[in-house]
Amino acid sequence: MKKSLHGQLCLIVVILLTSFACNSITATPFPSPTKPPVATKTPSPTEAPSPTKGSAPTETPHVGLGYTFTRPVDEMVMVYVPEGEFSMGSNDGLPDEQPVHTVYLDAYWMDQTEVTNGMYAMCVQAGACQPPSDSSSYMHPSYYANSQFADYPVIFVAWNDAQAYCAWADARLPTEAEWEKAARGESGFTYPWGNTYPTCSLADFWLSNGDACVGDTSAVGSYPTGASPYGALDMAGNVLEWVADWFGETYYGSSPSSNPTGPASGDSRMLRGGACYTDESVIRSAHRIYFSPDKHYNYIGFRCVLASP
Repeated sequence: MKKSLHGQLCLIVVILLTSFACNSITATPFPSPTKPPVATKTPSPTEAPSPTKGSAPTETPHVGLGYTFTRPVDEMVMVYVPEGEFSMGSNDGLPDEQPVHTVYLDAYWMDQTEVTNGMYAMCVQAGACQPPSDSSSYMHPSYYANSQFADYPVIFVAWNDAQAYCAWADARLPTEAEWEKAARGESGFTYPWGNTYPTCSLADFWLSNGDACVGDTSAVGSYPTGASPYGALDMAGNVLEWVADWFGETYYGSSPSSNPTGPASGDSRMLRGGACYTDESVIRSAHRIYFSPDKHYNYIGFRCVLASP
């Protein structure tokens, strides 16, 4: 590691015939159910059309805070992040988290959870993704290919693997700014759930006293009380998540104020969110970590985004 680890009220469509159905754009209060939110697609006569690559369905009426969208390709539930400004960075963090600056982002959809083993296996089966470099996890010799862990985050994936998956799923990797806003909201929370000190009921991480909450990954969606303001889950701990940007140590000082995408080039790609093996300082929403894009470890995974029309 080059750097020490210092980061659907369903939209009810009432059909006045003999039944009603929810389409694939739905709204639910969050946090989500304690059951890992691996969506089960239910065909409906009002189901919205599949999205085009990198964008949400063209027919998306009255979307807003609390709405979700089920991505057809892999049945990932996505949460809606409205357009607007937020404060990015932290003056209490490390130098590369500074200065705190205001960033405007267009609206987008963020995966509610990290991509799971089961989802990733579909991409591999389709021939669009390479299998993880290792099928184990820290505590489990059989992890990726084991149905017991189908709802756990995929690990041992490099940046190109994550990028290939998101492209296969008609999505893309989030930018650093998109990831951070989805994690902390417009209020600039320290952690997804707010500013209160993390506990093992909120996230899967490593306590500063040397004890582990779990000691390995957890099934996605296991910590609903740790949801972000937009209903995104597991954005603190569990696994580090690849994002699109190249790393730039001083980028925050000159980054665009609207929809920043990171430096044009670099040697390392960014990761966010901390992991089951990192302490509370690293699972802060503003914390930044970078690795060479070819690295793949048992604590690295990812999630994807879609632009909203």
